[in-house]
Formats: sequence, structure tokens, C-alpha cells
Amino acid sequence: MSKRLTFATLLALLATMLVFVQPAQAAVGLRISGTRIVEANGNAFVMRGVNHAHVWYQNQTSSFANIKSFGANTVRVVLGSGKRWGPTSAAEVTNVISLCKQSRLICVLEVHDTTGFGEEGAAASLDQAATYWISVASALQGQENYVVINLGNEPFGNNQQVSATWASATSSAITRLRNAGLDHLIMADAPMWGQDWQNIMRDNAASVFNADPDRNTVFSIHMYGVYDTAAEINAYFDAFRTAGLPLVVGEFGSNHSDGNPDEDTIMAQAQSRGLGYLGWSWSGNSGGVEYLDMVNNFNPASLTPWGERFLNGVNGVRQTSREASIYGGGGGDNQPPSTPGTPVASGVTSSSVTLNWTASTDNVGVTGYEVYRAIAAGGFTLVGSPASNSFTNTGLAPSTMYRFQVRARDAVPNFSANSGVLTVTTQAGGGGGGTCRVTYTASNWGGGNGFTANVTVTNTGTTAINGWTLAYSYTAGQRVSTPGWGATWAQSSADVTATNLAWNGNLPPNASTGIGVNGTYTGSNPAPTAFTLNGNACTTG
Repeated sequence: MSKRLTFATLLALLATMLVFVQPAQAAVGLRISGTRIVEANGNAFVMRGVNHAHVWYQNQTSSFANIKSFGANTVRVVLGSGKRWGPTSAAEVTNVISLCKQSRLICVLEVHDTTGFGEEGAAASLDQAATYWISVASALQGQENYVVINLGNEPFGNNQQVSATWASATSSAITRLRNAGLDHLIMADAPMWGQDWQNIMRDNAASVFNADPDRNTVFSIHMYGVYDTAAEINAYFDAFRTAGLPLVVGEFGSNHSDGNPDEDTIMAQAQSRGLGYLGWSWSGNSGGVEYLDMVNNFNPASLTPWGERFLNGVNGVRQTSREASIYGGGGGDNQPPSTPGTPVASGVTSSSVTLNWTASTDNVGVTGYEVYRAIAAGGFTLVGSPASNSFTNTGLAPSTMYRFQVRARDAVPNFSANSGVLTVTTQAGGGGGGTCRVTYTASNWGGGNGFTANVTVTNTGTTAINGWTLAYSYTAGQRVSTPGWGATWAQSSADVTATNLAWNGNLPPNASTGIGVNGTYTGSNPAPTAFTLNGNACTTG
């Protein structure tokens, strides 16, 4: 006997059919596509950024803009869940996100309390971290285009038995966030203090990724002393590429207490493979790892050797970062400026050279140039960022061959190709060649992190010196704060130069001139032991 369908039954049947044909919710914000992070519009986004210890230095809010000034597109921000630090309130999370957005940075927010769980007794569990994230959900929701949630920093120590629970603990935390309505891109750190030296994350990442109902998790490896060879770095990167899983280097440095990371390979391979990287850290390190600071005392004008390498060096942030298209970068303008002309030298002296080149053009306007000089170790290092197509490089040694090239940038920033290379040799030193004596004295101040250096340069030769450049090196990471007095001061890594001013460039025999400069240091402040004047060694004392 046939059954007549009532109108109510028909409606119920149609509703059931719609459940099966309804498309999945469209992904919003930053998300995973294969091995890549992409934005909502599908543009690839490769992290190039800096870690910033916000929870310990909450008054250093200018750090966000200062980090951006070097071209970074991401900042990883240290927060506290209240177990060891903080808690960072929802209102403060909102403020941090606002600071990121004001500086056009993607904001990776991480809970630091989980560091070393299972080995560090005070550490929080990933479940406790998930509770924190849910408690500040009101500050996070709606920010999916701008914010990545890093579940917990280095969430297990070296206790292998505890670390073996990484997969289940990470999957559970992700599920809790998803059930709370947090659909952001999630970053999961490796166990074993982030370095995964037993490959626990590597071997279990697929199960964690598949346990995420949004399939929107990226994995983060921290590369310190465990990754001191190219073979180890490439093997780890290869494993994730073979598995088809997304990976970033969430932390690394140029040195560490557990060994010497191969930062050059980390950066070169990340660039060639399209992997994101985030260097540790902007400033404020202590406890014997102060060498991981990129700038001294949060001062963007005082780069450390690590900061110079990471921000300005080969495959560094300035060279490789591309702003997120949500801010108008990347897909908003992919057209780089035209290649500037090969520099032409003028005004060559024993200590300086002026470079000029044909200006670049760009569809939205050139905002400036970057001038690079070849270094003895190979490659080029940034020596200037002029706004126009002219630059004078001072502090050079006499009778020395130098090589320069430039590139242009726009506001995104997109960068032009490198110009041709100019080779130029400085003139010989003036007068009698620079026989000299140097007296250097330093007095410390500022509670143990500042100093004033007073230097006396004496011509001990028999003929006048007409134009001079004094050069020396610091051995403990000291940084000078220009302009100083009595000379034009400059510093590149550990090397300091002081070039005469117009009124004291001529030093007759037995004549002296006094110059000086302020600076900063961390730890010890030993005096330089060797000085040259126009390339000639000086006596001291």
C-alpha cells in the first residue's frame, strides 16, 4: 500500500538532503594549503620575523614598529598564561594584536609557560595552555587574518617518556580550541625543548594534523645546538616535505649554550624551500645568552652581530621578507622596482667613497635603496639605506679595493634585482703614512651598561698626516652610539672606525687630537688591544 507524503514529511526529507549536500565552511584567514601557509585570498605567506619577549618587557611597545622597520612581516610575541608569567589579559592580547596591525605584522601569539613541561617542574601543560587560550577567545575571534595561535612554547623537556605524549596532548589542545570556536591557524611546537632531537614531532605530525578538524596546523621546530650541520638541517626539512606537511623554524640563533647552530644553512634552505623562520630574539635576553639579542637595550640603531646577520645579511629579513597581502603587500603589489644602475664612484679618498647610480622606477613609487659592500667571508653586507640614489661610505681603509652593489625597494616592500657591481680602490693614506700612538680610556656608567670612550690619536711620525681614519675592534659585543665627537664614528659588527672632521684632519709630527664616543655593553667591557691609523698599526698607551 502506498504512503502519501505530507507537506511536513517532505520538508523534513529536504532538510535531511541539505545536510549532506551543504558545502564545508569556507576557510577564513591564514590557513594551510599543502605544505604552505596561505592567506584568505590564496596568496602564499612565508614568515620572516622576530621573537619579542613582550610578557617580560611590556613597556617596550615601540619594539613592534622597530622590528617592522627592518622589513619583517611577522612577530612572535611571548605571552603568559598565569602559571609562571602573566596572565596576559584579554585586554592586553587585544592591545598586542593592535600593535601588530599598526606595524603591518602578522602576529604569532605564544604561551611561554609550557616551556620544558615534564622536566621543568613549574611549567604548564598544553591542556592548561588551551584553557588560557579559551579564556581570551574574545580577543582572538575575528582576527583570523592577522593572528596565529602558537599553543605553547617548547611544550616538553628532554624526558622522552613525557615527550612521547606530545602527539596526544597537542591533538587534545587543538580540539579544545576548535570546539571553542577558534578557527585560527594553529602553530604546534616540537617537544624536547623545541628541538625534537628524537624526532617525536617529525614522526607524529601527520596524526596531529589529521586530528585537527580544520586541518589548519603548522609545525614549529626550534633549531639551536642540535642543528649544527647542514646535513641535520636538510634531513629535518626533507622529512616534512616528503610527508607533505607544513613546517616553520619558530626559533633559532647564531649560537647557543648547547652548541653552534648553522644559521647560514637554516636561512638559505628556508629561503630556497619557501619555509618561514623567526629568529630569537629582539632584545632582553639574560642568564648567559645575551648574545641572542638582535639589538642592544631595545635600540634599533644598535645592532648586535646576530642582529646584523639576521636582519641585514644574506638570506636575511631585509632580503627575503614580503609583507602580508592583508596589509596591501604580496598580492596587493607584486611588482618590484626596476633594477638600479651600476653605481659610479666619485670623491674617492683614503677613507671614503661616494656612490651614485641611475634611479629605479616603480608602479607605486620607490621608497629607498639598500647599499651592500662585499665582505671578506663572502657575500655582501648592508652598509646604508639612503632614500635617494646617492650614498657616501666612510670609514674605509686606504689603498684597499672595495666592491659595492645596490637594490631598490618600494613600500610593500618589494625589492628590485641587485645592480651591477662597482669595484673601487681607495687612495693611499696622506702624509707620512700614519705612524701613530693611541691612548684609549673608557669609563662605565648607566648602572653597568653604558660607557664613554675617550681616545687620543698622536702622530709619532716625521711628516704630517693629511686625513686619517682610526680603526679598531671590540671583543665583547660593545656598540658605539653615534655621532660621538671629534670624528665621524661608524660600526659594522665588531669593527669601529673614526674618521677625522674638517678641523682636525691635519696632524703635524707630534701633534695629537682628542676624540670620543658613548657606547653600550653587556657583561664585561674590555678595551680594544689593537689600533690602526690609515691602515698602519699604532702603538698604545
